[in-house]
Amino acid sequence: MKKVFWFTFFLMAGAALFGAEPITGLWKSVDDTTGLPKSISLIYEHGGVVYGRILATFDEQGQMLDSIMNPVEKAVNVAGEPYYSGLDFIWDMEDRGRKWSRGKIMDPEPAKVYSCDMWIEKGNLIVRGKIGPFGRNQEWLPATVDRDLPAGFVLPRTLVPSIPEPK
Repeated sequence: MKKVFWFTFFLMAGAALFGAEPITGLWKSVDDTTGLPKSISLIYEHGGVVYGRILATFDEQGQMLDSIMNPVEKAVNVAGEPYYSGLDFIWDMEDRGRKWSRGKIMDPEPAKVYSCDMWIEKGNLIVRGKIGPFGRNQEWLPATVDRDLPAGFVLPRTLVPSIPEPK
């Protein structure tokens, strides 16, 4: 019994020491039903915490609707009515050992804010929006500038978080 206790103790201590797997980079969200892309987001670190910014959105047919280089659609339910592309919709994610959590995620269409957990599983990013113990997972796929964004697209060099607020 003592061996099991110490094994478990050192296993958990080791997980806390090493931290969560890095999640920064480009990610593509896909529609759960159609499998078509919905958006490309950049997960970035600023001040020791992680944020997420929408870089591009897609229409129902999977065609790029807009991007930060050519924003079109506005988030009318968010204060200031910012464009979807360029909107920080994930903020204050902390490294909590096995996953990133204690942050928030906003669904900009209704401008609803949820608690959020994120972690890497089989090379994909799992994003869980939740209220208390109840929530929903989405699986985001790795994205690249060359494959998933238009020719000539330039990633922003420096990012300063801008936390949105519902109207």
